[in-house]
Amino acid sequence: MIIAIPFTKASGAGNDFVMVDNRTYFLPNNKSALARQLCSRHFGIGADGLLTLENSNNADFSMEYYNSDGSCGGMCGNGGRCIARFAFLHRIVGHRMSIEALHFVYQAEVMAEKVRLSMKDPGNFEQGIDFSLDGHAYSGFSLDTGSPHFVTFVDSLDAIPVSRLGREIRYAKRFAPDGTNVDFAQIEASDTVRLRTYERGVEVETLACGTGAVATGIVASMQRGLSFPVTIEVRSGETLLVSAQIDNGRIHSPVLEGSAHILFDGRVCYDTVQEEIVDLHRQPSASGIVE
Repeated sequence: MIIAIPFTKASGAGNDFVMVDNRTYFLPNNKSALARQLCSRHFGIGADGLLTLENSNNADFSMEYYNSDGSCGGMCGNGGRCIARFAFLHRIVGHRMSIEALHFVYQAEVMAEKVRLSMKDPGNFEQGIDFSLDGHAYSGFSLDTGSPHFVTFVDSLDAIPVSRLGREIRYAKRFAPDGTNVDFAQIEASDTVRLRTYERGVEVETLACGTGAVATGIVASMQRGLSFPVTIEVRSGETLLVSAQIDNGRIHSPVLEGSAHILFDGRVCYDTVQEEIVDLHRQPSASGIVE
């Protein structure tokens, strides 16, 4: 069966998404397959991920996020800002709103093209994680900011083969079975960090990562003494602002602020039967990635 799906394409600091309002529950149940099709840059719309706006009993609405490979993502900071602006522009909510994602309620505020989004307190912090790759030592920090991240500081960010090294760390045994996102960061000034991120589920370097920016800002404050707010310069050339509260050395109540560009609207035809057939023939490769 072929269905026509109205969608909106959006970009949060370069992290791009296909967004669909699914409050009437018209989408097929297999949203993982839908995400793979719509996010394909050659056979679909093209995006890092799919965001669906759903009904919620606990907030103004809920957000479901699927990576471009069809896997269910953790919290997506850039996606959260984009869907907040979408909901505001479509008069679903006012400029302040609550968003449920993965059973946690976030607060967002739309300010023109920028959106402020409250994030979860960081958890599962671990330091002193070391990798030896290409003859170089990479020592870093692991933490969860809604999605798991490994943050490592480097001296020359432009020289790092982010997709290749990020992939090796992402699939390292210590992060099995779910893997982690990988952030390579370089201190630029007393309040500024440059950041490049390898995102699991997209499986390449993306132009921006919201939870990665929050993780990097927190680690930069804890380990390198940077004061909040921390400016994060992402691969797209845009900046994200990370702020948080510090009480007795504990960092909490982080907030992510940055752009949320609404790019275009459209309708896409989706063949639910064909996608189910394709799914049956998807086999894991030797690396464990479905091809």
